[in-house]
Amino acid sequence: MKVVELLESRLQNWRELEQLCVQMEQHRKRAAGAPAVGRFATLYRAACADLALADAYQLPPNTVQYLHQLVGRAHNQLYLSRKFAYKRWLYELLHLVPQRLFHDNCVRLAFCLFYGVFIASMLAAWLSPAFADLVVGKEGLQQVEEMHADSVGGTDFNSAQAGTGFYLNHNATIGLRCFVFGILLGVGGIYETIFNALYLGSMFGFMITSKSGPNFFQFVTAHGPFELTAIVLGAAAGMKLGFSIIDTRGYTRTASLRRAFREAVPAAVTAVILFGLAGLIEACLSPSTAPYAVKAGVAVLCCGVLIFYFVALGYPRGGQTNAV
Repeated sequence: MKVVELLESRLQNWRELEQLCVQMEQHRKRAAGAPAVGRFATLYRAACADLALADAYQLPPNTVQYLHQLVGRAHNQLYLSRKFAYKRWLYELLHLVPQRLFHDNCVRLAFCLFYGVFIASMLAAWLSPAFADLVVGKEGLQQVEEMHADSVGGTDFNSAQAGTGFYLNHNATIGLRCFVFGILLGVGGIYETIFNALYLGSMFGFMITSKSGPNFFQFVTAHGPFELTAIVLGAAAGMKLGFSIIDTRGYTRTASLRRAFREAVPAAVTAVILFGLAGLIEACLSPSTAPYAVKAGVAVLCCGVLIFYFVALGYPRGGQTNAV
C-alpha cells in the first residue's frame, strides 16, 4: 500500500507533465522558457521512475497504461527530432563559413603556395619544355598528349569518358593527399601542395605548345577553377590539423586537435562541394563539342562565384579575428 500511496501522491506531477506535453505539442516550447523546459525534464525522469515502480508492483493496468502513454508522450517531445532549419543553414553557409574561410590563415597559406607555384611552373614550362620534362617526365607528358588527342569533339566517346574519369580520380586524390599529408605537423601538407602545384602547372605550361593543347584546354577550362580551388581547401584543412599539434595554444594536444578539427570542417566541406560541382561540369560540359567560348564563359562564371563567396561574403565586417 505504501507504493500505491506514493504513486497517488505523484498524481499532481503527472498532470503537470501532461500539461507541459500539450504546450510542447502546440509548439510553445520557446515561449515556455528555460525554467519550464528544465521542469519538464525533471518531471519526465520522475514519471519514468514511477512507471518502473508501477510495473514492478503490478499496479492496476489502467494506471500502468496511463504512465506508459505519458512517458512515451513526454519522451517524444523531449527528444523530438528537429526540422530542417533552412534559414539557419543558409546563414551558416552564406555568412559564417565564408567569414571563417576568409580569416583562416591556413587557407591563405595554401592559396598562395598553390597558385603561386602553379603559375610560376606553368610559365617556366611554357618557356622551356625541358622544365616540364624534368618535373612531369616524358612518359607522363606523352600520356597526357595521347589522352587529349581526341578527348573533345572526337568520334571516340570512350576516350572522352576515360579522360573525365582520369581527372576526377586524379584531382580528387590530390586533394585527399594534401589533406592527409597536412596532418603530418603541417609540413607534409606544404610539401604536397607545392609538389602538386608544380606538377599541374608544368603540365599546363607544356600543353600550351603541344599539338593536343587546344583539346586539353577545351577539356579543363570549364571545371578548372572549382577543382583547383577544392585542392587548395583540402590542403588548408589538413594543415590546420597539423599545425594544431605544434601550436596547442595551451590545450593538450588531443584537445587542440579536436578544436582544429572543428575549425577545419568549413574548408573540408567546401572542398567536397567544389569537387562535386567540378565533377558535374567535367562529366557534362568538358568533353562536349560546345564552343570554347561557352566553356570559357563557364570558367569565368565559376571564378566570379568563388570571388563573391570567399571575398565579398567573407570580407571583414568588424570584430573578426584571424584564425590560425
